[in-house]
Amino acid sequence: MATTRQTAAGVTVPDTKLAREATELVRDCTTELVYHHSRRVFWFGSLQGRNRGLSFDPELLYLGAMFHDLGLNAQFGSSGRRFEVDSADEARRYMQGRGAPEDSIRRVWTAIALHTTPGIPEFMEPEVALVTAGVEYDVLGIGYHDISAADRAEITALHPRPDFKRRILETFTEGIAPKPATTFGNVKADVLERFVPGFRRGNFVDVIENSDWPE
Repeated sequence: MATTRQTAAGVTVPDTKLAREATELVRDCTTELVYHHSRRVFWFGSLQGRNRGLSFDPELLYLGAMFHDLGLNAQFGSSGRRFEVDSADEARRYMQGRGAPEDSIRRVWTAIALHTTPGIPEFMEPEVALVTAGVEYDVLGIGYHDISAADRAEITALHPRPDFKRRILETFTEGIAPKPATTFGNVKADVLERFVPGFRRGNFVDVIENSDWPE
């Protein structure tokens, strides 16, 4: 059961129709694990934004956080594309259907599409940078000590992460294994290599050497 409390660690979820309906959609469409993770991404991303002195739109950060893993669900992931793109496209459909400005939609789409592509989002708009920062904090522990133990405890009391490392890896595997080719050149190849017997990651050098170009 999702909590109704909206404030933790000095950060409040935007009380807008767009944010409220996104919360309900994600809560209804995803597992409890993904729902709690997505909410934590908003809080951790917001706190990292504060730490970095970034000015960002909380509503756009929230939407990026809430939709970022939706493409792992079978109902949203049948396109054959990377799950990040499926997630981003679903956020775009949601926002377009509610009349959101195109620049806002672009920022949210980009934030979601790039959240597993390290080394790029941090140099883009704050909302793009902070969705990735929130994901990296919650999943990878990057910048773990940038946020106080008290703030971490308040957020994880609100949205717990029991056995999270194992369960999120299981979720990644289940969501991506049906389309293994989409892991070429991104970090999710590591997941399938570890957990899917017989998986062989695509190799950039092989692609070059085996291309149709004559020498």
